[in-house]
Amino acid sequence: MLLVIDAGNTNIVFAVHDGVRWRGNWRIATDIQRTSDEYAVWLLALLERSGLSPHAIRRAVIGTVVPAALYHLRRFCRDWLKREPLIANLELDWGFEVRMDQPTEVGVDRLLDGLAAHTLYGGPALIVDFGTATTFNVVGGDGSYNGGAIAPGINLSIEALHLAAARLPRIAIGRPQSVIGKGTIAAMRSGIFWGYIGLVEGIVARVKTEFGAPMKVIGTGGLAPLLAEGTDIFERIDPDLTIEGLRILAGRNPARSGTERPLEND
Repeated sequence: MLLVIDAGNTNIVFAVHDGVRWRGNWRIATDIQRTSDEYAVWLLALLERSGLSPHAIRRAVIGTVVPAALYHLRRFCRDWLKREPLIANLELDWGFEVRMDQPTEVGVDRLLDGLAAHTLYGGPALIVDFGTATTFNVVGGDGSYNGGAIAPGINLSIEALHLAAARLPRIAIGRPQSVIGKGTIAAMRSGIFWGYIGLVEGIVARVKTEFGAPMKVIGTGGLAPLLAEGTDIFERIDPDLTIEGLRILAGRNPARSGTERPLEND
C-alpha cells in the first residue's frame, strides 16, 4: 500500500491507497511543532481502527507547502514505517513542463493538482483549489503547467473581516438563503459566499479569454462542493485532486529516494 501525506498550511492529510482504491483518508491540523512520535500515536491508531496494518505500507510520498513540517513527517516515515518517503519536488519526473519564469517558486500543491487533473480528466484545464489560499491553475492540452492566479482563501477572508472590524463576529461559511441579508450575520454570510462566487467566476472568465481555447474547469479542496452550489462554471468537483496527484507522482517515480526499499529488514 501507498501512504500519501499532503501537508498544507491549515491541515495535513494522510491517505492510504491499496493500488485499486483509497482505503482511508484522515486530516490533522498543521503544527510544525508536532513530532514524529505524535504523528505515530495519532495515525497508527486510525489505521488500526480501519483494519489496516502499518506493515502493509510499502511506499510513502510527501508533498508539502510548509517546509518546516517536513522534518518530522519524514522522521515519522523512517522511524515508524521503516520507509524512506518520496518528497515531491521538481527533481522528480512529473511528465510535463513547468512554463513559469521561476519554476521553483511554484507551490508543489499547484503542480500536483495539475498532474492529477491532466491524468484523470485531460486538458486543457483550469483547476480552482479552495484551500488556505484559493489558487487558479492553468494546464495545457499537453499537460504543461502554465501558471495562474492566487487569491486569499475564503476562511482567511472571514477571519480578516472579524479581526479588522470590532463589531463583526466570526462566522462560519455557508450558502445564505438570500443575497440581501436582514441581519449582520446574514449580510456577512451573503457577502462572503456570493463575493467569492463573483471572484471565482470573474477570474475563470478572464483566464478562459486570455488562454484562447476551450478548457475544463475543475474544483478541488474541502470547500469546493459548497461553493459549487452557487455557480455552474465547474464541469467536475474532485475534493481529492491533490492526493491523487501524489499517488500519480509516486507511480511515475517508483525507485527515487529509495521509496520502495525498507530501511531495515522486515
